[in-house]
Amino acid sequence: MNNINVLVVDDESRMRKLIKDFLAQKGYHILEATNGEEALQVYEENKNHINLILLDVMMPKLDGWSVLRQIRQNSNLPVIMLTARGEEQDELFGFELGVDEYIAKPFSPKILVARVEALLKRTIGDKTQVKEYGGITIDPEGRTVKVDGKQIEMSLREYELLKYLMDNQSIALSRDKILNNVWNYDYYGDSRTIDSHIKKIRHKLGKKGKYIETMRGVGYKFEVK
Repeated sequence: MNNINVLVVDDESRMRKLIKDFLAQKGYHILEATNGEEALQVYEENKNHINLILLDVMMPKLDGWSVLRQIRQNSNLPVIMLTARGEEQDELFGFELGVDEYIAKPFSPKILVARVEALLKRTIGDKTQVKEYGGITIDPEGRTVKVDGKQIEMSLREYELLKYLMDNQSIALSRDKILNNVWNYDYYGDSRTIDSHIKKIRHKLGKKGKYIETMRGVGYKFEVK
């Protein structure tokens, strides 16, 4: 993909260089920030051009969680969190804040690049027609969701989960199947990750959140009644 700008935020210069070298080989243009405050400054100056952010959690001045909270106030820009922590609870916390991918250090640079490419393919390469289901309109090209004509804000993962449920309308989907198709890689954490996302999506859909049914002992199903 050409003309793709990735903001890499990490206080370790060797880590930034490692990521930059591997992504540059794929033709990506890299912006850098060494701490949370600098990350927000670079983001504000380039937010109309940045396509994805790789964001470290533990940083001086302002940590990654704080940076993500501020970005999510007005943007659904894809964000991959990089962290030395491997605790499940930390990962669930990240998804609550709107993280799209979560990669624990140490990681394989080639796997990181693969994750970046897959995420960009889903956010930039998905160009299909607008669909409407019971007052919920989903536009893959603009990656937007509207309820009765009013646009609602969703993280990339929330959007992809809702779209997957809607594309498989009236079909009961197991949590494992949802993880494999929406998260797009083998996920070894707790299925509560899905439950947390479903809860947030239902809230954002308002009364139409009832279209997402809990299938006890199975998973979830989207059905307009």
